[in-house]
Amino acid sequence: MRASEDQLRAWMIGGLKGDAGAHATLLSALVPLLQAFYRRRVRDAAEDVEDLVQETLIAVHTRRATYDPERPFAVWLFAIARYKMIDHFRRRRQACPIEDLADILACEGFEDASIARMDVARLLDTLPRKQADAIRDTRLDGLSIAEAASSAGIGESDVKVSVHRGLKALNARVRGQA
Repeated sequence: MRASEDQLRAWMIGGLKGDAGAHATLLSALVPLLQAFYRRRVRDAAEDVEDLVQETLIAVHTRRATYDPERPFAVWLFAIARYKMIDHFRRRRQACPIEDLADILACEGFEDASIARMDVARLLDTLPRKQADAIRDTRLDGLSIAEAASSAGIGESDVKVSVHRGLKALNARVRGQA
């Protein structure tokens, strides 16, 4: 289950007040969020994504005193993640197609997008776990049907059916029919 904005914020504030357990829980909860963020934006090897996740976690830890508890946590987190990604591109001197630049560096509406991601996570948490995981893997994290099936230990047709049923259930909930 993915943590909500409120839960992440609570763990961050707890960590700022000296609760080591809350801080450790926060860092653990950030791993899948950051992996998904970088997987969608960095088309390098998986170890590069993991390196970026680790660099970001270190930055969250070392710069935690700069977090303003009155502001949304996800906005602060993903600003750090964006800067780490830019540093990564600079180190590699990677060319980035100009049409992709807006997606990578977009700042306008970033807070709204972060809150929307949390809303999607909350909606997915209302589904059976298999359906939610299939949707997260294929629609949010960008895995292929085969990759999602392999990581879940189920068949490809099972992933397809789970995605279809999950999206149908979410559509009904959003329309107020369920």
